[in-house]
Amino acid sequence: MVNKHFYPVSMPSITEKEISYVNKAMQSGWVSSLGECIDKFEQEFAKYCGVKYALTTSNGTTGLHLALATLNIGPGDEVIIPDLTFVATANAVSHAGAKSVIVDIDPDTLCISSEAIMQAITPKTKAIIPVHLYGHPCDMDAINKIAKKHGLFVIEDAAEAHGAEYKGKRVGALSDIGVFSLYGNKIITTGEGGILTTDDLLIYERAKFLRDHAMSKEKRYYHPEIGYNYRMTNIQAAMGLAQLERIDEIIKHRNDLYSWYQEFINTSKTVTLNYVAEWAKSTYWMICMEIEGIDYDTRAIFMAKLKELGVDTRPYFCTVSAMPMYSSENNPVSKYKSDIGLNLPTFFDLTRENVKEISEIVNTVLSEITQTISKCEV
Repeated sequence: MVNKHFYPVSMPSITEKEISYVNKAMQSGWVSSLGECIDKFEQEFAKYCGVKYALTTSNGTTGLHLALATLNIGPGDEVIIPDLTFVATANAVSHAGAKSVIVDIDPDTLCISSEAIMQAITPKTKAIIPVHLYGHPCDMDAINKIAKKHGLFVIEDAAEAHGAEYKGKRVGALSDIGVFSLYGNKIITTGEGGILTTDDLLIYERAKFLRDHAMSKEKRYYHPEIGYNYRMTNIQAAMGLAQLERIDEIIKHRNDLYSWYQEFINTSKTVTLNYVAEWAKSTYWMICMEIEGIDYDTRAIFMAKLKELGVDTRPYFCTVSAMPMYSSENNPVSKYKSDIGLNLPTFFDLTRENVKEISEIVNTVLSEITQTISKCEV
């Protein structure tokens, strides 16, 4: 239920279906990492994405690390990632012992720039991790062409883009491995959790082996390698099954949200909402708003005023290159977008009237802020 006195940025949609499925899983006694819900959720998610195999994980970050480990990427290797992404993308590379090579983004899609990828390739490059940011897919044909030419792996970070499509094909089916997050604010959720997708049987079997403590198939409790405990519980998978059955209505509602915000927000050449490429189907994980000419401090004032009036927002991700452990040369497009962008409330329970109220508040504060910007530019 939405509190009309305060609109959070995000909240999960939990119905009687999710509660029923979780209760059934708990009553079965299979509450840990074995149970029929896990197998079924993996099978149904694979089918949804249009791939042969899916493998659940404890969260999206462990999923990324598991993907890298499965591909034997480690010390001495370089992995190209976008500068504008959640830090988990870079952290997973570090956990694998490899080095993140951080490149700039496309100014429209906010996804990794294929031109920047080309300039960053070295003899040490082993993989590219394109991030389908805020629900918009990357230009995968261009990325895969580069990868094929240089013999590189491609791992899709699809944490925020369940159901998004590139030229009619769903993300997670466009590379060697796709990795999704199922955190509470994602398009569908298991509370915490993640899931890998692939068409490659050898990749799937290797990932499953490493995920389950690298236990031998032939000899129980014998472990020929160091593995990981990156498994999902049967209870989480039960919730995932219920969410997956509702994913079409959830995504449709996000499209409605975008249409309503477009209708009610006073957009202009300097105030814009999510861009969608002609070849893309975005799932609008977050409604994005960018204000040209605003600076970091003014955006903070804008967001604070909105919160005072009952509308919570969140800034775009900080650039990875700005963080002390990954400090590197500034990528100008990523830095600029990081400073001018923010996310508006985006969740299933919002109605058209809610969006109208939020937009009216945004428009009022936006008018004040844009006048301030104009005065500063004079």
